[in-house]
Amino acid sequence: MKRQIRIGILGMSHDHVWDFIKYATDVADIVIVAAADSDPILRAKASAAGVQTTYATADELLTRMELDAVAIFADNRQSVDLGIAAAGRGLHVLVEKPIAADYAGAVALTQATARAGVTLMVNWPFAWWANIQYAFTLIERGRIGKLFQVQYRAAHCGPRELGCSPQFVDWLYDPYRNGAGVMMDYCCYGAALTCMLLGLPSRVSAIAGRLRKVDLPAEDNAVLVMQHATAISTATASWTQQGHLTSYEPIFYGDKGTLVARNGKLLLSDAEHDEGTVLRVPKIADGYNNALEHYVAVIRGEVSLLPICSGEVGLLAQHVLEAGIISVNTNQAVSLPLPPAALYVGGGAR
Repeated sequence: MKRQIRIGILGMSHDHVWDFIKYATDVADIVIVAAADSDPILRAKASAAGVQTTYATADELLTRMELDAVAIFADNRQSVDLGIAAAGRGLHVLVEKPIAADYAGAVALTQATARAGVTLMVNWPFAWWANIQYAFTLIERGRIGKLFQVQYRAAHCGPRELGCSPQFVDWLYDPYRNGAGVMMDYCCYGAALTCMLLGLPSRVSAIAGRLRKVDLPAEDNAVLVMQHATAISTATASWTQQGHLTSYEPIFYGDKGTLVARNGKLLLSDAEHDEGTVLRVPKIADGYNNALEHYVAVIRGEVSLLPICSGEVGLLAQHVLEAGIISVNTNQAVSLPLPPAALYVGGGAR
């Protein structure tokens, strides 16, 4: 029998929390011992989902409950403070992507967890796709040669229209609590992929605007361009796209082939398959099926943390997003790394 892992949930305004709780109820040696949020509606929902104890504040939970780890589902800005508080108590920390609302927050959280010697894991929902995990393996093996471009578009009709909870929508549309609008919410995926595979770009350019949702205080469409010495990658995002055509399809371009992750499949185009062929994608290995399973397996030392979910990659991606916001607000390309005086904190893309 494996040692039981006791997890506390800090914040519940991010809708991903409910799948996380559901996964935990199916595993005997993982227990969600308590959840904390100031919203009584969310506390009641957590109780209905099977969480026996709830608190109005994270401090109450951290003080009263014996824990091994926390999972944080608050807004991007509050998540940093909650993560730092948990790390200070020697607890492992899971946060939702991107990692913070701004680069300064990402630095503070990664430093706090490093000082405490605890795991920091960033949950990127596409990390649990079998096709993208296999794509990472093939790229590492050199199957498509030297990578020169990563392309990813994340888009839908908007959080409210998609059916996200009022609590989630409330902070997603707030440039201070989110860090920006759709750029922070969805360009972050392409930034993380690029940074994991190619490292920090040397130059970032971005454009963003309110193209359709004129009542929003944040941008509803954005394009981020990342330039390396021998690569150029893009991350595009929209909260105004109807349907999902062209969305959620990572594309990896190498000098010996191209990989496209599409609808659960992985397609390869190379010298032998000019029009592309569908590859057989292996079954996901134990410990890599979802965020909760992976988090606990890492804590137990059973598997290594996926690079895409590491604090290091999250920090690099946040650096790129920060540069993108500066680029939008100055209408100029931005060189990286940013000097400390240039750090843009809390304004969001206009």
